[in-house]
Amino acid sequence: MTSTLSHKVRVRIVLTYSGAHFHGWANQPGLRTVQNELESVLSTILREPVELTVAGRTDAGVHARNQVAHFDISYPAWTSLPGRSTRSPGQSLVMRANSLLARAAAIALPELNFPRGYSDVVVRSAEEVPAEFDARFSALWREYSYRIADGIRRWDPRLTDTLWLSEELDVEAMNTAAQDLLGEHDFLSFCKPRDGASTVRTLQRLYFERVDDVLIGHARADAFCHSQVRTLMGTLIEVGRGARPISWPAARLAARNRDGEVVVAPPHPLTLEQVGYPVAEHYETQAIAARRYRGVVDSDNT
Repeated sequence: MTSTLSHKVRVRIVLTYSGAHFHGWANQPGLRTVQNELESVLSTILREPVELTVAGRTDAGVHARNQVAHFDISYPAWTSLPGRSTRSPGQSLVMRANSLLARAAAIALPELNFPRGYSDVVVRSAEEVPAEFDARFSALWREYSYRIADGIRRWDPRLTDTLWLSEELDVEAMNTAAQDLLGEHDFLSFCKPRDGASTVRTLQRLYFERVDDVLIGHARADAFCHSQVRTLMGTLIEVGRGARPISWPAARLAARNRDGEVVVAPPHPLTLEQVGYPVAEHYETQAIAARRYRGVVDSDNT
């Protein structure tokens, strides 16, 4: 029987962050990234190296409301987290991580004069999960939102995560065009392809709705390839502006190429809203299926 001293615990964390002052999710030497900040703080708390696996690697400027990641840590490091408190290990990790993240943000960005205790990345929850759970490959879907203020009367200087457009968009035309993109397709025309990586994805939802004075685009798929969501949004905005016909997105899909007609929307209005997973007993099955389906492992950037 394996000793509990050598036993590894898999921990799932859910986090939220503003991407405005990060150079994306993934570690980059000399740059402030979400992964770097989190791994540094978690390694300090747990006194062991921590390497995070994330559900979706967001690009520079992109936000997340319910990002999911996992890491493995020794059993003693996990169980010792509460100390003498009555908190669970997960509760203790959340409290300590957010304290250190706030301190790190104040040091890294002093010119922003953040309120005391504020951080642009927050760990919402932490819990032990089965070893078969994989934040990336066990996921059934990812859902993103894209915020647009179309028309000067809708501009609000407080909404820094919103794209400002001077003209009002034709939402009905955008939603009609979006329908032709649903389902499983090769989205090469909407992705920045990586060598050996598949660009086949299953787009489950794609639509726009007005919420108060903001037009919100929603996109859900089993996974997204690099820049896919921003290219989908940029393409449909062109339809909404009347610059392209309703048939244009479907024609771009059929063309399967990255030519001069690619329109990539800015990153700052884009947010990873949530990630869906199967019940626990299907974590491993889903992870195996996702790896086989996509072929060569590619980054899931948006």
